[in-house]
Amino acid sequence: MSEAMAIAAGLYNNPRYFSASEVRIRNNKSRRQKIVRRQYAVLTLVLSIILFLAIFNVYSLRSAAQSENYTPEYKYYKSMTVHSGDSLWSIASETFSPDHYKDVDAYISEICKINSINSDSVLYSGESLVVPYYSTEYK
Repeated sequence: MSEAMAIAAGLYNNPRYFSASEVRIRNNKSRRQKIVRRQYAVLTLVLSIILFLAIFNVYSLRSAAQSENYTPEYKYYKSMTVHSGDSLWSIASETFSPDHYKDVDAYISEICKINSINSDSVLYSGESLVVPYYSTEYK
């Protein structure tokens, strides 16, 4: 490209030399491009929300389903009398349910919380403790 042509091309792209119609055409083109970009952004957002809701509904329905052989278990409390030689550990190990507690220590901490005692408290013979247990029978 010759130097004269480069100068002419530079003048053509220089906004000072645009006619009113060229300015209007360029402004309309720019406005249409912004509108199209905004429409794509809104469409992407709407499709993302619809996809999220569809996936959420599928997984929430799947997790709410119960198997046919499901048997509900109910939590109850019973009072136990402490005998000589009993400790929180021995009482907890008799009634501990691994399906409902992480370990025996978690079960002991619940017994202590119910009875307002510490885990290192001394138990006396004849004392009563309230102990939670689970059963499939509805009482």
